[in-house]
Amino acid sequence: MSEADQQAFLARFTVAGSGIGFAVLGGSFGQGIDLTGTRLIGAFIAPLGLPQLNPVNQQMKARMDEVFGADYDYTYLYPGVQKVVQAAERVIRGQSDRGVLYLIDDRYTRADVRHLLPAWWQVEIVRHVPSPPPARAPALL
Repeated sequence: MSEADQQAFLARFTVAGSGIGFAVLGGSFGQGIDLTGTRLIGAFIAPLGLPQLNPVNQQMKARMDEVFGADYDYTYLYPGVQKVVQAAERVIRGQSDRGVLYLIDDRYTRADVRHLLPAWWQVEIVRHVPSPPPARAPALL
């Protein structure tokens, strides 16, 4: 988006109005915006935000394994969770702010991931259980 398009997008979020916006995790709206008060009251974050799999990250992973013995954590998990927490900070900017954050990825239910989320977050796991298809009457031939 151009600078003007970004400003127009953010202007849609008013105290009196309502709207929904979609942005890429880690993109230009992940940091550096300040929608205070009720201008932004919720966010859906999907997926976990892990860095991409590429040769540079794979080399970093090998080095992290040599140094720390926790190659995946330092190369992928920690940066991914940090990106999620930074995006969540768009909703909760100060002590008086309230909002809802939906973390959409089964990996958020893992203990190692939940341990990395801020302790003051009130995390509730909600799983969608699909209902069985409706019963059909037998076909008459």
